[in-house]
Amino acid sequence: MEIAFYLSGFVAVLATVLAITNTNPVHALLYLIASLLAVAMVFFSIGAPFAGALEVIVYAGAIMVLFVFVVMMLNLGQAAIAQERRWLTPKAWIGPGILCGVLMVEMIRVLSPTIGGGIGGAVIDGKAVGIALFGPYLLVVELASMLLLAALVAAFHMGRHD
Repeated sequence: MEIAFYLSGFVAVLATVLAITNTNPVHALLYLIASLLAVAMVFFSIGAPFAGALEVIVYAGAIMVLFVFVVMMLNLGQAAIAQERRWLTPKAWIGPGILCGVLMVEMIRVLSPTIGGGIGGAVIDGKAVGIALFGPYLLVVELASMLLLAALVAAFHMGRHD
Protein backbone atom coordinates (compact mmCIF):
# COMPACT_ATOMS: atom_id res chain seq x y z
CA MET A 1 0.00 0.00 0.00
CA GLU A 2 3.00 2.31 0.12
CA ILE A 3 2.78 2.94 -3.62
CA ALA A 4 -0.83 4.09 -3.23
CA PHE A 5 0.15 6.47 -0.44
CA TYR A 6 3.06 8.01 -2.33
CA LEU A 7 1.25 8.21 -5.67
CA SER A 8 -1.80 9.90 -4.17
CA GLY A 9 0.47 12.22 -2.17
CA PHE A 10 2.28 13.19 -5.38
CA VAL A 11 -1.05 13.83 -7.14
CA ALA A 12 -2.20 15.94 -4.17
CA VAL A 13 0.93 18.09 -4.21
CA LEU A 14 0.87 18.47 -8.01
CA ALA A 15 -2.82 19.38 -8.11
CA THR A 16 -2.39 21.84 -5.24
CA VAL A 17 0.52 23.58 -6.97
CA LEU A 18 -1.54 23.79 -10.18
CA ALA A 19 -4.51 25.17 -8.22
CA ILE A 20 -2.36 27.86 -6.64
CA THR A 21 -0.51 28.89 -9.79
CA ASN A 22 -3.48 28.83 -12.17
CA THR A 23 -4.81 32.28 -13.08
CA ASN A 24 -8.24 31.06 -14.17
CA PRO A 25 -10.46 30.62 -11.08
CA VAL A 26 -12.56 27.85 -12.61
CA HIS A 27 -9.50 25.82 -13.62
CA ALA A 28 -7.97 26.41 -10.19
CA LEU A 29 -11.14 25.09 -8.58
CA LEU A 30 -10.99 21.93 -10.69
CA TYR A 31 -7.40 21.31 -9.60
CA LEU A 32 -8.38 22.02 -5.99
CA ILE A 33 -11.07 19.36 -6.16
CA ALA A 34 -8.55 16.90 -7.62
CA SER A 35 -6.24 17.76 -4.72
CA LEU A 36 -8.99 17.12 -2.16
CA LEU A 37 -9.79 13.77 -3.77
CA ALA A 38 -6.09 12.87 -3.63
CA VAL A 39 -5.98 13.66 0.09
CA ALA A 40 -9.03 11.43 0.54
CA MET A 41 -7.11 8.69 -1.27
CA VAL A 42 -4.23 9.17 1.18
CA PHE A 43 -6.70 8.51 4.00
CA PHE A 44 -8.01 5.40 2.23
CA SER A 45 -4.49 4.08 1.69
CA ILE A 46 -3.51 4.39 5.36
CA GLY A 47 -6.61 2.53 6.53
CA ALA A 48 -8.95 5.39 7.43
CA PRO A 49 -11.90 5.01 5.04
CA PHE A 50 -14.20 7.06 7.28
CA ALA A 51 -11.83 10.04 7.20
CA GLY A 52 -11.49 9.62 3.42
CA ALA A 53 -15.25 9.62 2.98
CA LEU A 54 -15.52 12.70 5.18
CA GLU A 55 -12.86 14.40 3.07
CA VAL A 56 -14.86 13.79 -0.09
CA ILE A 57 -18.24 14.71 1.37
CA VAL A 58 -17.28 17.69 3.51
CA TYR A 59 -14.41 19.32 1.70
CA ALA A 60 -14.95 18.49 -1.99
CA GLY A 61 -18.72 18.92 -1.59
CA ALA A 62 -18.46 22.05 0.55
CA ILE A 63 -15.97 23.69 -1.79
CA MET A 64 -18.31 23.15 -4.72
CA VAL A 65 -21.30 24.53 -2.82
CA LEU A 66 -19.29 27.53 -1.63
CA PHE A 67 -18.16 28.23 -5.19
CA VAL A 68 -21.76 28.05 -6.44
CA PHE A 69 -22.90 30.41 -3.66
CA VAL A 70 -20.17 32.93 -4.48
CA VAL A 71 -21.05 32.87 -8.18
CA MET A 72 -24.73 33.31 -7.29
CA MET A 73 -23.98 36.20 -4.93
CA LEU A 74 -21.74 37.99 -7.42
CA ASN A 75 -24.43 37.93 -10.14
CA LEU A 76 -22.10 39.32 -12.78
CA GLY A 77 -24.51 39.21 -15.71
CA GLN A 78 -24.29 38.13 -19.34
CA ALA A 79 -20.64 39.18 -19.87
CA ALA A 80 -19.51 36.83 -17.11
CA ILE A 81 -21.60 33.99 -18.52
CA ALA A 82 -19.95 34.37 -21.93
CA GLN A 83 -16.50 34.48 -20.34
CA GLU A 84 -17.31 31.37 -18.29
CA ARG A 85 -18.35 29.50 -21.43
CA ARG A 86 -15.02 30.39 -23.06
CA TRP A 87 -13.15 29.15 -19.97
CA LEU A 88 -15.02 25.86 -19.65
CA THR A 89 -13.85 24.24 -22.84
CA PRO A 90 -13.10 20.50 -22.87
CA LYS A 91 -9.40 21.41 -22.85
CA ALA A 92 -9.84 22.76 -19.31
CA TRP A 93 -10.89 19.32 -18.03
CA ILE A 94 -7.88 17.37 -19.37
CA GLY A 95 -5.47 17.98 -16.45
CA PRO A 96 -7.94 17.46 -13.58
CA GLY A 97 -9.49 14.53 -15.45
CA ILE A 98 -6.15 12.74 -15.80
CA LEU A 99 -5.30 13.30 -12.11
CA CYS A 100 -8.73 12.07 -10.98
CA GLY A 101 -8.47 9.05 -13.31
CA VAL A 102 -5.16 8.08 -11.70
CA LEU A 103 -6.78 8.39 -8.28
CA MET A 104 -9.79 6.30 -9.33
CA VAL A 105 -7.62 3.45 -10.61
CA GLU A 106 -5.56 3.64 -7.44
CA MET A 107 -8.63 3.63 -5.18
CA ILE A 108 -10.08 0.60 -6.96
CA ARG A 109 -6.75 -1.17 -6.45
CA VAL A 110 -6.56 -0.24 -2.77
CA LEU A 111 -10.16 -1.04 -1.87
CA SER A 112 -10.47 -4.27 -3.88
CA PRO A 113 -9.41 -7.31 -1.86
CA THR A 114 -8.80 -9.38 -5.02
CA ILE A 115 -6.69 -6.89 -7.01
CA GLY A 116 -4.48 -5.10 -4.52
CA GLY A 117 -5.01 -7.07 -1.33
CA GLY A 118 -7.33 -4.52 0.26
CA ILE A 119 -6.52 -1.99 2.94
CA GLY A 120 -3.82 -3.17 5.29
CA GLY A 121 -3.61 -2.29 8.96
CA ALA A 122 -6.31 -1.24 11.36
CA VAL A 123 -9.47 0.46 10.17
CA ILE A 124 -10.42 3.67 11.98
CA ASP A 125 -14.15 3.88 12.66
CA GLY A 126 -16.38 6.92 13.03
CA LYS A 127 -16.41 6.82 16.82
CA ALA A 128 -12.62 7.16 17.01
CA VAL A 129 -12.71 10.09 14.60
CA GLY A 130 -15.44 11.80 16.64
CA ILE A 131 -13.54 11.30 19.89
CA ALA A 132 -10.40 12.77 18.32
CA LEU A 133 -12.20 15.73 16.73
CA PHE A 134 -14.18 16.69 19.82
CA GLY A 135 -11.44 15.80 22.27
CA PRO A 136 -7.89 17.05 21.83
CA TYR A 137 -8.60 18.71 18.45
CA LEU A 138 -11.71 20.66 19.48
CA LEU A 139 -9.95 24.03 19.25
CA VAL A 140 -8.70 23.30 15.73
CA VAL A 141 -12.19 22.25 14.58
CA GLU A 142 -13.71 25.43 16.02
CA LEU A 143 -11.01 27.62 14.44
CA ALA A 144 -11.63 26.00 11.05
CA SER A 145 -15.36 26.67 11.37
CA MET A 146 -14.71 30.32 12.24
CA LEU A 147 -12.39 30.62 9.23
CA LEU A 148 -15.09 29.23 6.92
CA LEU A 149 -17.65 31.62 8.43
CA ALA A 150 -15.30 34.58 7.90
CA ALA A 151 -14.74 33.53 4.28
CA LEU A 152 -18.49 33.32 3.69
CA VAL A 153 -19.11 36.78 5.20
CA ALA A 154 -16.23 38.25 3.16
CA ALA A 155 -17.59 36.71 -0.06
CA PHE A 156 -21.03 38.13 0.71
CA HIS A 157 -19.67 41.64 1.28
CA MET A 158 -17.45 41.50 -1.80
CA GLY A 159 -20.34 40.44 -4.01
CA ARG A 160 -22.87 42.91 -2.63
CA HIS A 161 -24.03 45.66 -4.97
CA ASP A 162 -24.38 49.12 -3.42
